Amino acid sequence: MNTGDELRAAVSARRDLGPEYENEVVESFLDKMGQEIDRRVDERLATTAPKARPVNQTVADGQRLALAIVSLVLGTGATLAFVLTGNDASYVIPVWIGVIIVNAIFNSNRAKG
Repeated sequence: MNTGDELRAAVSARRDLGPEYENEVVESFLDKMGQEIDRRVDERLATTAPKARPVNQTVADGQRLALAIVSLVLGTGATLAFVLTGNDASYVIPVWIGVIIVNAIFNSNRAKG
């Protein structure tokens, strides 16, 4: 039933029941209109609201930041350790390749989920 039909039914009920039931008829009509407004607002919000990011997205963002920080600290630390101690610098390349692989695996899992 649309708004016009509801209003006509309320006026008709008021005529049939008399003025002593006017408050109840008006309250019933207003309740139905309130429900209709709520339904329309919910419908409009559902169609126009942007899709919300998953709740776990903030956790994933924090994990990526932590991994980036740890990767840089370990990679830089290992590089400095090899260079300053005079050890063979060729060990630096596998360390950085390992850091890159770990980051690539982590980010490829993120893209799938």
